[in-house]
Amino acid sequence: MSSINPHSWNLTLDEMKTLQRQLAERVALTDQFNTLRFVAGTDVGFEDKGAITRGAIAILTFPELELVEYQIARVPTNIPYIPGFLSFRECPALLQAFSQLQHKPDLLLCDGQGIAHPRRFGIACHLGLLTDIPSIGVAKSRLIGKYNEVGNNKGDWQPLTHRQETLGAVVRTRTNTKPVFISPGHKVSWQTAINLTLECTPRYRLPETTRWADGIASNKPAFMKKLADYNQKIFNLA
Repeated sequence: MSSINPHSWNLTLDEMKTLQRQLAERVALTDQFNTLRFVAGTDVGFEDKGAITRGAIAILTFPELELVEYQIARVPTNIPYIPGFLSFRECPALLQAFSQLQHKPDLLLCDGQGIAHPRRFGIACHLGLLTDIPSIGVAKSRLIGKYNEVGNNKGDWQPLTHRQETLGAVVRTRTNTKPVFISPGHKVSWQTAINLTLECTPRYRLPETTRWADGIASNKPAFMKKLADYNQKIFNLA
């Protein structure tokens, strides 16, 4: 399932930088997928005062955006949050959750950056390469890059650029709300990343995939009730 060999997560800061630069050369920025049936969201929460990373993956049908599966994995937190190195903190738990899936997603929407990253290798790139699944980074805040003011209507966007390179776009996913920062992770072009993210974001600021993954990872009460209903439905069908 992986397009690159597994690597150690126990690395120094310099080793992480070197690995990011090396793996960034393997990122594909063209559309390399066919029919989308299942789209997945990823996010993490923390337990035991941050000692345990709780990785969550939610898989939804596309384009209906109905939940079909979720998985949770808990692993010891290996490093603190360091800007630019989020994937080294979150990927171990997310990859464990991936190993438990019954459905293989056709697309990942990650809560974080794709190539809109100092070394062009955010968490969406890292997960995309490790799982060999097309991926998109949908971040709530900017890490790098410049952009012009975005219109207030849903679907308005402006290119996100850094050092004269277009990395993605700043997109208004809901009228009169803060925009999100979209960049390709792997096997998706930045133009397609915009379109697919908007298709996965029918009502709120964040894609439904991200909202589900965030709710599950953080044990949010509203989503825990939805999961209870989902689990009961699955039990009744069994």
